[in-house]
Amino acid sequence: MANRLLPFRQYDEHDVVNMYALVDAAVNESVTGVGSGDAGVFVKVSAGNFDLDPVSYASDSYLGKTDYPFVGANSYPKVNLKVTPAASGDTTNCLGITLRQTAKTDENGEKLLYYRQKAEELMCVLPGQAVPVATRGIFTLGANAIDGTLTVGSGFKLSANGGKVTGCAHSDAGKLGIVLGTGSRSPLTSTANLNDQFSGTFAVVGLRM
Repeated sequence: MANRLLPFRQYDEHDVVNMYALVDAAVNESVTGVGSGDAGVFVKVSAGNFDLDPVSYASDSYLGKTDYPFVGANSYPKVNLKVTPAASGDTTNCLGITLRQTAKTDENGEKLLYYRQKAEELMCVLPGQAVPVATRGIFTLGANAIDGTLTVGSGFKLSANGGKVTGCAHSDAGKLGIVLGTGSRSPLTSTANLNDQFSGTFAVVGLRM
């Protein structure tokens, strides 16, 4: 599943920004894949022109075929303000961490555009929709959100791999917060013959602490 966050988290809704959509190039094709459209990706603002309308309408391949004869208009709405994965060097530009995944299809390859209830159940937003971004708080990062090792009591910063973090000293100019704790989840098969999709190391971090 396209999720780098484990359930435990603490944040204030006043610290969540709901104005920016993920850039098209970063959107995941499916909720079962992994990529820059995951929940738990650290992002920065890439387009913030408030002279534009909040939403624009244009032809988009996500709609499928849009040039049928005698159709007056068949356009897809997209938020004009955009964010993109942040990497090392973007510390001062880092807006925060995405709380939902952005993806086109479900696990069966069906477009979530036509099944909005399922998109909500999967905590997923569609391409072009605003994705909630938390600017501060406490979050549990899964193994696929971390590069290298995070050490309890030390700091963390953006890694060279866009959207992920790595450990750092408190004196590091790129420090985004503090590592509050670490642990690991076993990949052992359960009695239901299901593997833990979040197996591996995890860390509880305080963003902007």
